[in-house]
Amino acid sequence: MPIYEEKKSKFISYIFDVNDKNDIKELKLKLAKEHKKAKHIVHAYVCESNGIRSGGYSDDGEPQGVAGKPLYSLLETKYLINKAIFVVRYFGGIELGKSNLLRAYLKAALLIFES
Repeated sequence: MPIYEEKKSKFISYIFDVNDKNDIKELKLKLAKEHKKAKHIVHAYVCESNGIRSGGYSDDGEPQGVAGKPLYSLLETKYLINKAIFVVRYFGGIELGKSNLLRAYLKAALLIFES
């Protein structure tokens, strides 16, 4: 599990195989139990079953559009189907601002593909 740090905040990224939205709920609960002190657990997913594609994302309290949506775009750009990306954020006490926050979530997610 790759870890990216930005101004004392830690971003831990995960990628999972998923079949449907129920898998997303289970994974979110699992990660919430593992990371009880995390401030945010954002995610994005794309699933396909019987030729029907579905997907979604959550910013989990982060400013709208800076966390889940970029992760969703990453999945789409890489043509990843039946995958979910989760990024867990531990707040380091320093506000990052929207643009830095967006970059931090993307950098954390991209580390998945480097390992």
